[in-house]
Amino acid sequence: MAARSRGREQEAETGTREGVEFRLLGPVGVWDAGRLLGPSTAQQRTVLAMLLLEPGRPVPVTRLETGLWGAEPPDSSRNAIQGHISRLRRLLAPFPEAALTTSAHGYCLTVARERVDLHRFRDLVREAGGEPEPERATGLLRAALTLWQGTPLADAAGRWAADVVAPGLEEERLTALERLAALDLRQGRHQEVAAELVALLGEHPLRERLVSLLMTALLRDDRRTEALAVFRRVRRRFAEDLGIEPGEELQRLHQAILAGHEPPAAAAPGGSPDGPSGGPSGGPSGGPSGGPAALAVPRHLPPDTELFTARVEELAALDRLTLPPDGSPVLAPCVITGTGGVGKTTLAVHWGHRVRDRFPDGQLYVNLHGFGPTHGLRPPAEAVRLFLDALQVPPQHIPATLEAQVGLYRSLLAERRMLILLDNALDSDQVRPLLPNTPGCLALITSRAELTGLVAAEGAHTLSLGLFSPAQSRELLTRRLGVDKVGAEPRAVDDIVSRCAGLPLALAIVAARANERPAFPLGTLVSDLAGEGDSSEDLDVFDGGDAATNMRTVLSWSYRALSPDAARLFRLRGLLPAPEIFTAAAASLAGIPVPRARRLLTELTRANLATERTPGRYGWHDLLRAYAEELTRLHDSAAERREALHRLLDHYLHSARVGDRLLDLLHRVPLTPPPPRPGVVLARITDPAQSRAWFAQEHRTLLAAIRHAARSGFDVHAWQLAGACWGFLSQDVRSDDQAAIFTIAMEAASRLGDRAAEAHARVGLAHAFTRLGRDEDGESHLRRARELFAGLGDPAGEALCLIYLSVLMDRHDQYADGLALSEEALRLCRAAGDRAGEGRVLNNIGWFHAQLGAYEEALRRCEEALAIHRELTDLPGESATLDSMGHIHHLLGQYEEAIAYYPRSLAWRGGGKRALGARTLRRLGEAQLAAGRLREGGETLRQALALISELAPGDAEALRARVASLPDAPGTHPPRPRART
Repeated sequence: MAARSRGREQEAETGTREGVEFRLLGPVGVWDAGRLLGPSTAQQRTVLAMLLLEPGRPVPVTRLETGLWGAEPPDSSRNAIQGHISRLRRLLAPFPEAALTTSAHGYCLTVARERVDLHRFRDLVREAGGEPEPERATGLLRAALTLWQGTPLADAAGRWAADVVAPGLEEERLTALERLAALDLRQGRHQEVAAELVALLGEHPLRERLVSLLMTALLRDDRRTEALAVFRRVRRRFAEDLGIEPGEELQRLHQAILAGHEPPAAAAPGGSPDGPSGGPSGGPSGGPSGGPAALAVPRHLPPDTELFTARVEELAALDRLTLPPDGSPVLAPCVITGTGGVGKTTLAVHWGHRVRDRFPDGQLYVNLHGFGPTHGLRPPAEAVRLFLDALQVPPQHIPATLEAQVGLYRSLLAERRMLILLDNALDSDQVRPLLPNTPGCLALITSRAELTGLVAAEGAHTLSLGLFSPAQSRELLTRRLGVDKVGAEPRAVDDIVSRCAGLPLALAIVAARANERPAFPLGTLVSDLAGEGDSSEDLDVFDGGDAATNMRTVLSWSYRALSPDAARLFRLRGLLPAPEIFTAAAASLAGIPVPRARRLLTELTRANLATERTPGRYGWHDLLRAYAEELTRLHDSAAERREALHRLLDHYLHSARVGDRLLDLLHRVPLTPPPPRPGVVLARITDPAQSRAWFAQEHRTLLAAIRHAARSGFDVHAWQLAGACWGFLSQDVRSDDQAAIFTIAMEAASRLGDRAAEAHARVGLAHAFTRLGRDEDGESHLRRARELFAGLGDPAGEALCLIYLSVLMDRHDQYADGLALSEEALRLCRAAGDRAGEGRVLNNIGWFHAQLGAYEEALRRCEEALAIHRELTDLPGESATLDSMGHIHHLLGQYEEAIAYYPRSLAWRGGGKRALGARTLRRLGEAQLAAGRLREGGETLRQALALISELAPGDAEALRARVASLPDAPGTHPPRPRART
């Protein structure tokens, strides 16, 4: 060990080493062979410094943004950071030992610790602390301190370097200097130590450990009068600046000098060859170990719970955030955020008990009451005084001002290893005075707010606590109710899990209610949870008997902290029972511009009353929605609620209509909606890809909007929104959803007395029933729709009904009847001048001729149809006709020709048209099997089965049997495929 120590000393003293070096203890720089290479700008130096503080660990882009620009980075921040990273990569390119890589959310600089002066410094100091020989320990500390070239991060940009990181690094340097001085005193170097300490005290006049060391050095150098004069000056400075007396350690030393006693041998802070030190340098009460003034170790964490459930990943994340793999001290606080009732305090307390051995000097706890009764907020001054009491500071020694109290509190924490749990914080300002500024102490904070300012200015780590998964919810119920009770009623348990929305507090309240009535089945509790349909009663069941376990009260604490505009948006969001809302929809709901809505949604997100699931897409759980609906009924008038809902439904209707027009559809419902209300903002949809993406993202909300519009008296919106979603509903939505929505649309049209709307709704409903295999119901609706269209004098509508009726004929092998219906539909299309309809009916006529064996006539009719489709650039019609022609070639035994046609049809039937593509895939698979491509054909049929099972389960049974037969007998003769229009 001695040889290694001497090698480390010599290496540090040379200041250079082979290969690239990084310096943070002074100006930030990259060095090679004693030559500075860069970076050239202050912002690049900041980025490099942030990466080097945690080498080998990804640094999120958001943290880089806050380090460079604070809480409000510019819109161009991501591009600027990418530019800085690119230039740093070029700078480091010649050095394979330094790898700058991109991770999922940020950047990582992997480099050995010994190449970074800060980490070399820390390693040398750590090694000195374990060195039993004072002379060698002294050499290691001197070597460590020679690495310092001035103020750390001296030329980096932004407040982050100067205000967040540099003070902590300077504290490490001072601690090392104090250790070195103590070791020098033990070795008799009194004069040298005294001279060095006088200079240090000029910079840090209230640092009691330095004062103690200087007085000891002067006394041992036979300068007793000077030692007493030092105490008098310091005592006067304490009284003037802090309003308190020096600490007891310093006063005991003063009394010993006055009495002519030799002071004890100076110990290096944090331990010495003679044993642990007498305690921290700044405290008036002595240290946590040794001596008659030793403090009782504070153990203030609330009790842990034996029923702690799940959160395995979150516990591991806390370990990673607070215990770096290299063992370096953690200075940054850690914030646990999440919505009310999600279990932030439970997690923090449980983790604190798990790791209390890491904090042998104690654990402090305070509930800051940031979210709670309106009169209960605990100011920082009160919290600091509680901590000073816990640290056994006599009342007469507590300063009068908050600034002085904070200084004393932080001095007491110096050289200690303590956990400080700051529970239920309101904002960053409430927390800042309570943060330690010394390595070894960790501040763990819980808050419903995101505390972005703390992340920006103090570099805090964050852990966002989400809702329980269904499996975790069942685990909680099992732990609280027992395996037998949960296992006996699985359906009731599923209902409870669903109703509690993954919120641990709600689950715990329900479990407590079940335990109060052990003889009652869980199904009884499910009935209570279901309520009577009155939203005002939805939260009544979630009441554990006090404010902390009353769901309504717990949620109210977050709501009351909102600004008035954000509170209004939160309330109005309860008008639509949907799980998500996009920014434009929220702007329409509130009748405000999009930028304003975005700011309010950000406020809701920071308060954990919403979750931004993807950029611009905000969700929340069902209990928050129920609470918002309850609030809007209490605080917003009926007229205000109706106007807000009108704007929201206008947003969905007109946005869907824009998206519908951009899609290539076989059929489009003619719509003439009224103009949108003032304040309505439409979704940004400018091309087919955006349209398909919007419908896919909004489909659950659109279904909820149609249902809610009908229930709320907005019948025009109900049927027209269903009509605007025709293509989306008929292609990429489950058939049962499609049937439910068009049933609602049909009933809404009937209430309006709008026969055209009813006819179109019946066609949509018939299409859904056909997909479900309910052909008789489908035929009934089609015949009634034809009657309605005929009464309206709408031949194109009649033709549409005949087209769908012909499909039913094909499904039942009634090809002659199908051909007759198609010929009648062709006549109606020509009478209406419907050229697109004419092309599509010609394709159907070709199809039926093929089923009847007239292959030449079938191909001729399909060629006529193809010409019309290409003339009109009707891509859906062209795709359907290419599919028919592939099938005809298949029937002719021309399998390779058929295989060539189907992919051309699928080129249009891809994204957003999965139902149509599934049937073409099925025919392609059969053609591949018939051509002897057995493996290829089997895989294609399996793809088709997966899609059909999801979208049209009524058609899946025969194909499932076909696929099941493939391994043993693939077959080459397919069942006759069905027509598709």
